[in-house]
Amino acid sequence: MKKIGVVLSGCGVYDGSEIHEAVLTLLAIDRNGAEAVCMAPSMEFREVNHLTSQETGATRNALVEAARIARGKIRDVKDVSAAELDAVIFPGGYGAAKNLCTFAEKGAAATINPEVARLIREMAVAKKPIGAICIAPALIAATLGRDYKPKVTIGTDAGTAAAITETGSEHVSCPVAEFVVDRENKIVTTPAYMLANRISEAAEGIEKAVKAVVEMA
Repeated sequence: MKKIGVVLSGCGVYDGSEIHEAVLTLLAIDRNGAEAVCMAPSMEFREVNHLTSQETGATRNALVEAARIARGKIRDVKDVSAAELDAVIFPGGYGAAKNLCTFAEKGAAATINPEVARLIREMAVAKKPIGAICIAPALIAATLGRDYKPKVTIGTDAGTAAAITETGSEHVSCPVAEFVVDRENKIVTTPAYMLANRISEAAEGIEKAVKAVVEMA
């Protein structure tokens, strides 16, 4: 059975992984006959109240929070290598752009969590598929842009697309129900909630993208 890494960044759209996107990813992996290997970095982040969208002043741990989505079956990303995986997928949510990297704050000049960057680069060197959803393609662009010049999509947002282009990557506009494949670099991306107004819209693109990742693995 193919093992597909799923890198989470917390639990909740405003400060971690977007829960719908994460769960839809896990469901699609299972429906395509593969096994999800959930992981997250053990790092502190600023908590956001999801009722008010305001920071609370408290902090949470990304690995502990992501364990809620993974039902406790999760590993620290530092303990996972590309050799263990057939592919890896990054759901979106602000955590992908705030916890896994600093793209939300610094755009193309973003720094990447060292262990997340290591895993992404290991997958790229091994020519194993990388999937990214919603804003997470910005993380892939910030990590691989200079060396691999990947083609990715976050949908149609001009400002985010411009920042992705600044990394050395190529942004491709894409509707919510579709996905973009960079066959040379084995990277699959889909807009999901960068464009979706309903969970069914996000699901359609995610299901197609995950299927493509699993088939490519």
